[in-house]
Amino acid sequence: MNICQYDRLHPAWRTGAMLLCAVLASGCGSQDKSSRVEGGDPERGRLLTQQYQCAACHFIPEVQGTNGDAGPSLQYMGRLSYIAGSIPNQPENMIRFLQNPPAVKPGTLMPALGISEQEARHMAAFMYTLK
Repeated sequence: MNICQYDRLHPAWRTGAMLLCAVLASGCGSQDKSSRVEGGDPERGRLLTQQYQCAACHFIPEVQGTNGDAGPSLQYMGRLSYIAGSIPNQPENMIRFLQNPPAVKPGTLMPALGISEQEARHMAAFMYTLK
C-alpha cells in the first residue's frame, strides 16, 4: 500500500495505523541511556572511574590515568551494542558487569574490584555519556 491508498482504509484501521505509528515513533527517540540509569550520577561515576583506576587498563576520555591498552578503549561505550563483546549494552547489564565482571562473563580478564551497586550505577551513568 502506498501513501495514496491510505485514505481508502476503513476509519478503524486508519486510527489503528496512526496509533501504531505513534507507538513506534515513541521508541525511536534518542533518549540518552545515562538518563535511564536510575539513581546514577554521571559526574560521580566519572570520579569513581578515576578512583578505581579504570584508566590503568582502558583509554577513557575525561578520566585521568595512564590510559592503558590492556583492555579495550571505552571511548564510545555509550553507543556500543555490547559490553565485553557479547552482553547486550543495557543499563542493568552494565551495572551487574561493573560489580562483578567474572560472574557476568566468565573468563574475562577484568577483575571484580568490590564496586557496590550504587557505585556501579554512577559509573554506568558515566559510561553512557561516552559516545
